[in-house]
Amino acid sequence: MSAESTPEPAITEPGTKGRRSKGRRRKAPSGRHRALVITAWTAGGVLVLGGTGIGYVYFKLNGNIKSVDINQALGTDRPAKADNGSENILVLGSDTRSGSNKKLGGGTDDGSARSDTAMIVHVYEGHKKATVVSMPRDTLIDRPECTDTKGTTHPAARGVMFNESYSTGGAACTVKTVETLTGLRMDHYLEVDFAGFQKLIDELGGVPVTTTKSIKDPQSHLDLKAGTHQLTGRQALGLVRTRHGVGDGSDLGRIQLQQAFVKALVNQVKHIGVFTNPKKLLDLADTATKTVTTDSDLGSVNSLTGFADGLKGISSSHMRMVTMPVQYDPANPNRVIVQQTKAKQVWTALKNDRPVPASAVKGTATGEAKGVVTSS
Repeated sequence: MSAESTPEPAITEPGTKGRRSKGRRRKAPSGRHRALVITAWTAGGVLVLGGTGIGYVYFKLNGNIKSVDINQALGTDRPAKADNGSENILVLGSDTRSGSNKKLGGGTDDGSARSDTAMIVHVYEGHKKATVVSMPRDTLIDRPECTDTKGTTHPAARGVMFNESYSTGGAACTVKTVETLTGLRMDHYLEVDFAGFQKLIDELGGVPVTTTKSIKDPQSHLDLKAGTHQLTGRQALGLVRTRHGVGDGSDLGRIQLQQAFVKALVNQVKHIGVFTNPKKLLDLADTATKTVTTDSDLGSVNSLTGFADGLKGISSSHMRMVTMPVQYDPANPNRVIVQQTKAKQVWTALKNDRPVPASAVKGTATGEAKGVVTSS
């Protein structure tokens, strides 16, 4: 099976637990939950304010935005910027386990942050097309030495999970890890928590999707029959967090759900007319700016608006969803490792602003998701 999603990415009916046949992965239940990173994409989309972003509205939104100075932390030892107008954006989902997130996410309550979902969004020259590469959190990697935004240096570590870089050194160490892994310069960074994601979906009026398989997962509070649904924020959060009701219970099956939901959400934002309804637009912008953390280059309404304006021409039909090529770790079926040859094809294609070749995503681990979710 291919790790590349089709125009209708896969989701499945509940999987089984326990031991699996040779070559398949088993995944023990986990208390960790996910946030869907595409809230950050939506945050950009609803910030195209046109002439309304003035006066108190501007200052209100500007005061909402949190930013981190990644450039200062990483210095000059980084991949070069592309000179053709293309961009790479690292979009991250974080779970602080405090406040509203604590009520939604369960797990530990120490207020610490985790990053469980990551996507590299490559926007091609001309800003009419994009490729989104999901980075499985269960991937074992060698993390480079990195310096966080507080100036603390963290030594390199071998054979750690991908999301360990965030828990170790936050945004700066995650960007450093991604740039080392891919050889691509991350031009921007966007981070969102799942409490804000849920509220944003509700303010959008929900997102319509159609499922061909029933999905039930008490751990993510999700119970969907096969058919068409107008997902509330809580249901949408459950859909993008569920792993026990999808495929082999791995992060890879959940990624296919997330990729499908991205397209449904992009369609919803474009079709409900938020750009012609000032009140809806400003309500969404208020929630979105409270939800995201950006790199310092995007840390103002003007900067984020300009950035979003460059993305609004990308429709879901021109967004290609792929997953970083991985295979199950022979030494630990609960983890995956990078398929280096195929992954290099992905990074080389993006570095040259070219489409990812089909050969790069064939024969890789997929999470055994077999159903379909589509925008309605």
